[in-house]
Amino acid sequence: MQRGTFQLMKSVNKSIILNKIRTSEPISRAQIAKETRITPPTVSSIVKELIDQGLVKESTLGHSSGGRKPTMLHINTGAFYVIGVDAGPETVECILTDLAGGIFQRTSSLLEKPLTNDMFMAVLKENIDTILSQSSVDQEKIIGIGIAMHGVVDAETGTSLIAPILNLTNIPIKEALEKEFNLTVKVENDARAMALGESWFGGHGDVDSMAAVNIGRGVGAGIVISGKLYHGAQGIAGELGHMIIDMNGEMCECGNRGCLQTLVSGPAIAERGRKQLKERAGGLTAQDMFEMAQSGNQTCIDLFHETGSIIGIGLTNFIHLVNPSKMVLGGGVMKGEKFMMPAIVETIQKKALTAEARQTDVAVTRLGDEATLLGAVSLLLTELFDPVLK
Repeated sequence: MQRGTFQLMKSVNKSIILNKIRTSEPISRAQIAKETRITPPTVSSIVKELIDQGLVKESTLGHSSGGRKPTMLHINTGAFYVIGVDAGPETVECILTDLAGGIFQRTSSLLEKPLTNDMFMAVLKENIDTILSQSSVDQEKIIGIGIAMHGVVDAETGTSLIAPILNLTNIPIKEALEKEFNLTVKVENDARAMALGESWFGGHGDVDSMAAVNIGRGVGAGIVISGKLYHGAQGIAGELGHMIIDMNGEMCECGNRGCLQTLVSGPAIAERGRKQLKERAGGLTAQDMFEMAQSGNQTCIDLFHETGSIIGIGLTNFIHLVNPSKMVLGGGVMKGEKFMMPAIVETIQKKALTAEARQTDVAVTRLGDEATLLGAVSLLLTELFDPVLK
């Protein structure tokens, strides 16, 4: 679908009704009118439009407490498709999904360093080209491309301002991709995209505020309040990895010392583990140490317990600042969940300020390795379903 076309379908009432069907399906026209307080004739008229546009479909008759049984409404998940991209810092992953996040196609590429902006954009374009050329779906039904990008992002302009692990700055991702593919492009920080994807696909129910924390090669967080991503005044809200824990600690890639990231990221765990294992360390990675912990190596088990305690400190600070209803943890490091989660929860319960804060719901993502990719997809879905016009 050409850039901007699907936005023409939007009106406030239409978006409210569409979102109500998405979150409550199957649902009848009468129930929509009751729950949204939009008049029944308006609901009927808009539902007809949505059916004509292919976004909504009718199903078998629902239950009736008397009188004629109502026809139930569902989202037609195959009406449109979205391309989602998880960009960096080690790989570029790309998927094509329907409106329910069902994956139809995927590609991936390693990012060979050192990179230039042009080299990075060439990898993005190559993966998107592959998706488009190999997919059998009607390309007119693709509503856009969502990019979950490592580092600091200006979401308004779709520019990657700083990608510290890639050592790149000021990449005009949105501008370049919209020119190349003539599709709507949304660019967001990867942790914030993950947070939106969790609120969209994670099955967390009607949570008013939640945060997602991505712990892998780096550490980042995203905050969703009333279904909206919170960016902060200068767009750096959620840079949890650069919360300073130890002013005299290890040097971080950002130039400061003792950031949380220098203690709990995958490379940081590997470095701490190698020091503790001494001459037996060799070139062991955090993954190797997790496997050793699985096999009963007490040094590695203690390493992950300690890491969980440090993560718990960072999350406690985050709870004190943001106070979300729920926190969802993802990223490669959280594959060590069974060794770390008890220490994470115990630390929060010991150090959080109030009894209520100590009970903050903390869980590991159920979306697994797809969390950030589905977050990228959700950047476009919010444009289609959001009841408030952008």
